[in-house]
Amino acid sequence: MSGWEASRVAAAAGAELLWEGMSGPGSAPPRAAVDTRALAPGELFVGLPGEREDGGARAGEALSAGAWGVLVSPEHAARAVAGARERGEGAVLAHPNPLSGLQRLAGAWRDELAGRGARVVAITGSTGKTSTKDILAALLAAAMPTASSPQNLNTEVGLPLAILAAPAATRALVLEMAMRGPGQIAELTAIARPHVGVIVNVGPAHLELLGSVEAIAAAKAELIAGLEAGAVAVVPADEPLLAPHLREDVRTIAFGEGGAVRLLGREEGGVVTIDDDGRRLRLVPSFSQAHNMSNLLAAVAAAGALGVQPPERLDVSFSAMRGQRELLSSGVQLIDDCYNANPMSMRAAIDDLATSPHEGRLVAVLGDMLELGSEGAAFHREIGAHAARAGVDLLVTVGPLAAEMGQAFGGSSRALEDAAAAAAAVPPMLRAGDTVLLKGSRGVGLERVGAALRDGNGSAALSAAPSLPGQR
Repeated sequence: MSGWEASRVAAAAGAELLWEGMSGPGSAPPRAAVDTRALAPGELFVGLPGEREDGGARAGEALSAGAWGVLVSPEHAARAVAGARERGEGAVLAHPNPLSGLQRLAGAWRDELAGRGARVVAITGSTGKTSTKDILAALLAAAMPTASSPQNLNTEVGLPLAILAAPAATRALVLEMAMRGPGQIAELTAIARPHVGVIVNVGPAHLELLGSVEAIAAAKAELIAGLEAGAVAVVPADEPLLAPHLREDVRTIAFGEGGAVRLLGREEGGVVTIDDDGRRLRLVPSFSQAHNMSNLLAAVAAAGALGVQPPERLDVSFSAMRGQRELLSSGVQLIDDCYNANPMSMRAAIDDLATSPHEGRLVAVLGDMLELGSEGAAFHREIGAHAARAGVDLLVTVGPLAAEMGQAFGGSSRALEDAAAAAAAVPPMLRAGDTVLLKGSRGVGLERVGAALRDGNGSAALSAAPSLPGQR
């Protein structure tokens, strides 16, 4: 919001400016925050109502912490004005629905960026959208100033925060969109209004909420429906469920086998050859997982839609708990992929484990995959059978649903009740040379197992970053 004065911030949010304080031209906040614990001086605090507390009640605390100003409901605004008057600084904006005000403000800043030449890319999918976002952001950053959703700011709250955090110089804005039910992607698309929409894949995630894979595809395809005429949709070539949702007035780029952007081959030294709609590209990415090759194709297609060719060497720092590898001082290789899980991402993670260079055993610590509905037990048994076929030596299941995996595994396995039990039991099971995968739905909390493995080991992290709560 660079250069915006308090009155313009209020107008953009559809809020009433009750107190301006010391705010003036050029003093606009660089970003917004909804948690006083994460608030930095000079930022706009937005007080959102929650299940346990109304964030607006913390407006005074935010102003005391040096907030540029606060956006709160009218019931909290009077007290906030009194506090701001006492301090002589800090703007107070009142809105009957602070979340709506936050979203309107983000939409206005998106328009400001677009007016300065920025292009917006939105990414969704059942799995791999965060990694695709990370790959695309790294690819575009080699060509232009690029901003992207930090970690997993991908919800009706997180996406506006990600937009507002984009600097004025941004020329490419890469946004991630999460989905838990019908209408949510449409809501996010209306805020971001992307020039390019990417659907990484469609899989059985949130079946409990949506009922069928066809319904999941329709929910993801809200991104396509929300694109403006002349925009670009990037979709997997082998996904017929998306075919009914494609539009004649939106250019479609398919990636993967049979698509316009496809993998031609992989060579020693990490060289990847891609056919980009008839143009042959040779890249050396900093990753090699098979599922990330598909994510790379989606990213290359999206970059091409913006007229950007990938650099020959592509170094990507992936978001936390998305397959990071750490060599612990105990000699155990840890693959931390426990941010979330569904059948599609679980199979991909197991395949990655199976192809990992290793000296000792391949150990999979797998937690419940949640929100799969009535077919949940069958999906878990299929994962157990897949782990057996992949050559996993030891399977440790965490949670009641994951226990079904052990029944189909047939090899050495152990079922544990929860993450606390796993955190105590798993470290003694491992020995130097083992490679261990952590994978499960976010609600299982397998990061506790990772912490237990690292505790006292002086782990040498090959790739690490802080994590944030969120949703898929």
